[in-house]
Amino acid sequence: MEADVCKRLGGNLKRLRTAAGRSQEDFAHDADIHRTYISDLERGARNPTIRVVDRLAKALGVSMGDLLD
Repeated sequence: MEADVCKRLGGNLKRLRTAAGRSQEDFAHDADIHRTYISDLERGARNPTIRVVDRLAKALGVSMGDLLD
């Protein structure tokens, strides 16, 4: 179950980031998160804290729910 949620979040993160025309590096800078961590999240290889999800959502200008739906 946990892996499914991580993969869903990662897929949504990548989709929203690329739709906004942003590179991982630029997005990571705006979210104040290391680029390799963003890469791990997009692949579903990491399980972020709720605080990290909040920072990701704010950097994308979306709700946290948009990342988890």
